[in-house]
Amino acid sequence: MRRIDFPRNGRTGWRRWIPSWRQFAGLSVLSVAVLAGLFVAVYEAVDIPDVNASAREQASVYYWADGTPMVTVGAVNRQTVKLAQVPLPLQHAVIAAENADFYQDSGVSVSGIARAAVNILKGEETQGGSTITQQYVKNTYLSQDQTVTRKIKELFISLKLANQEPKSDILQGYLNTSWFGRDSYGIQAASYAYYGIPAKSLNPSQSALMASLLKGSEQYDPSLSAANHKRAVARWKWILDREVATGSMTAKERAAYTVFPVPKKAVKPSSQAGQTGYLIDIANKYVKSRSGLTDKDFARGGYRIHTTFEKDKVRALSDAVDKVRHESLDPAKRAADTYVEVGAASVRPSDGAIVAVYGGANAVEHFSDNADTAGVPAGSAFKPFVYAAALQNGLFSAQRARPFPTSQGPVPGKANAADAPVAGKPGAGLLPPAGAVGKLDLALLDGQNTPFVEAGKDVGLAKVRDLAIATGLREESMAKLEPTFSIGTSTPSAVRMASAYTSFISAGSHVEPYSVTRVVHGGADVPGFGKPKPRKVMDPSVAAQVGRALALVAAKTFKGPEYRKFPVDGTVLAGRTGDTDRMKSAWFIGTSKELSTAVTMFRTKPDAPQLLGMQGVGGADSEHGSVFPPRIWADYTGALTSE
Repeated sequence: MRRIDFPRNGRTGWRRWIPSWRQFAGLSVLSVAVLAGLFVAVYEAVDIPDVNASAREQASVYYWADGTPMVTVGAVNRQTVKLAQVPLPLQHAVIAAENADFYQDSGVSVSGIARAAVNILKGEETQGGSTITQQYVKNTYLSQDQTVTRKIKELFISLKLANQEPKSDILQGYLNTSWFGRDSYGIQAASYAYYGIPAKSLNPSQSALMASLLKGSEQYDPSLSAANHKRAVARWKWILDREVATGSMTAKERAAYTVFPVPKKAVKPSSQAGQTGYLIDIANKYVKSRSGLTDKDFARGGYRIHTTFEKDKVRALSDAVDKVRHESLDPAKRAADTYVEVGAASVRPSDGAIVAVYGGANAVEHFSDNADTAGVPAGSAFKPFVYAAALQNGLFSAQRARPFPTSQGPVPGKANAADAPVAGKPGAGLLPPAGAVGKLDLALLDGQNTPFVEAGKDVGLAKVRDLAIATGLREESMAKLEPTFSIGTSTPSAVRMASAYTSFISAGSHVEPYSVTRVVHGGADVPGFGKPKPRKVMDPSVAAQVGRALALVAAKTFKGPEYRKFPVDGTVLAGRTGDTDRMKSAWFIGTSKELSTAVTMFRTKPDAPQLLGMQGVGGADSEHGSVFPPRIWADYTGALTSE
């Protein structure tokens, strides 16, 4: 006789396989008992591990392109303090923002872990919802890996820790191990980094901002960007309101905090002085874009980062800028020479490697990287992209044979067979014979704007923009598609301009600029750092014609006796702003088969949103400062060729 009536007697068909309510209830009780037993067994088996290596001090090393060390960054900036040294308003702000029922919960958020596990399995990013205890466990005992196994370990260790340790000790540990940005782990180091005071001196308003940074300093450090500032203010207000809602602050106390507590400016360690800090920033940006690593990961240390930067070129570029500054700018004599900034970058056309940058006078004093920051209008240096778009899209055809006007009237000359379109080959067959001067060639040489405004209008500004982006300029740096777009209202970085010009000397191919060749962590290579592949962005004949025009610009630029050591035979292409430009910047891009270098000069006053005018910089004959970027390029190139 069967002890379990299953399949069920007295039933037919599929009904034999449906458990009775007694069987279902018994099975449910048994399942719960098994799961409970398993839970208890795992709970007893899991021990609180030793503090993991990532919570200890480590350092990262950056290397030059030749493999020699550039700089060591680290170790971890952390200063441990007792909870008694953390003011109650700061404790309240953190608890209100991160885990309102911290002192009552079991140490875990089951729903948060379940949600994170589901997202991991789906290949999506994990979401928030962890308790303070769980975050402390992750910071102190576990790796930062986003895996189901790690989340399960986090659950059991958090439960055990909450049962064995006072909540005050857990909160103390959390505040001492959390990442606040600005290379600071722990509230004491962070308090000095943001306000220059110990944690015990933070007031309730400052405490609310510090609590907001726990959500992610890359998004909430107000000094990083205008968008960050806006987010930080909103979260600061929310945390103060949240403290009222949770009963740790009265509405009357809340009403006293209406002015956002702006932190001091960030500072870099002295080891990152000169150009080193800018090089690190560019390398870190590239690593983050390729690997998903964050500033928090970098601050934890332990990375070996091999860059493309060449020491001799970085030094030569910095020396060239310093030489022109010393010889030509005198802030004590001319007010126009104050607040002058220079940015420059060199890219290798063959593979896109960034080999040198000049980001500013000193990375520990001037934090914005002038070489890799958009915001400076390109002016006439943008015109070659208009020319290329016009050729690529067949603007110069027999049907559109009217010459563009110049300051001397219509361009002389007769139409020739090269003006006729060739079906199925955009841009092909539209070029004058080698050595001939085309309509826009003259306009480039004479620094005229009207021909390019008309060309942009005829070909379509969207097509000009798309070609510029294809050559490597970032979409977010593109200006509005207005008539002035064709004469350079867009604001690309020096790195991107140097890279984009390589398309004109590489038969219309472009390689994305890169700055890191290898990243090693824990003895293993971090994936994602293969060399970018070249891609075709314009017809080779289009690149050749624009290149010939830019070679003429180079020949005209360097015709003076001071440049005789730089023979220009068509192997050097140049784009620049000139005395007809009214932009608040001066540019020069010099490109050869070996190296493409962009130099920009502009004026910016700290905390002022708009660039200052370039009129009078370096004296009345400086053509709005446009004579200086070519001189920097020439001195830099001369130093490299004489080595």
